[in-house]
Amino acid sequence: MRVLVATAVPAERDAVARAFTGPMRELTLPGAVLRRTAGAYDLLAAGVGPALAAASTAAALTAAALDGTPYGLVVSAGIAGGFQPAAPVGSLVVADEITAADLGADTPDGFLPVTELGFGAVSHRPPETLVRDVAAATGARAGAVLTVSTVTGTAARAAELRARHPRALAEAMEGFGVAEAAGAHGVPVLELRAVSNPVGPRDRAAWRIGDALEALTEGFGKLSPVLESWRPI
Repeated sequence: MRVLVATAVPAERDAVARAFTGPMRELTLPGAVLRRTAGAYDLLAAGVGPALAAASTAAALTAAALDGTPYGLVVSAGIAGGFQPAAPVGSLVVADEITAADLGADTPDGFLPVTELGFGAVSHRPPETLVRDVAAATGARAGAVLTVSTVTGTAARAAELRARHPRALAEAMEGFGVAEAAGAHGVPVLELRAVSNPVGPRDRAAWRIGDALEALTEGFGKLSPVLESWRPI
């Protein structure tokens, strides 16, 4: 099974790449470059935010389908903010629900997701058995991972998100876009995040990006055997 791993930025892609041995080769796509491992993994720095992540992931999925070598799984991977104390800095989170937290409308009565306006979707659910196996293999906590277009920077915003999404463990900016592209191609999706900072007041001094990238590398080292043995039902 071929696996597409979509990160936001090259530093995250390189952290994933360190989990693999052997040479890699580059393949140029419209607007993106893939790094292909000696095994079954293609690594893509898809860009920051749900729109660019969706477009880049869709380009990779389409190219593979046209080539007659479609992917069997798409993984959105990278670092994230963690809701405290459920997802401490340095921990791994695997999404059992990938949710667009700010796709909708603001009203006098509060936020309405786009689904309540009669449009689209706001959540994707990765395969339950895969989430369970990934959590067991990597020690990742399983829960909802929110996709936001604006990173949370205040305690009030963090509290609002937790009130609307009590199962949320982390927030990032690409998972829902990657999931939308995967869903359009009928390919299962997974999201794995390493927590680099608490969700809440913006405090760069509290960020531990290096530690989170190391956790991501370690997590993928343990994740690969799970993905290699997993098959969609």
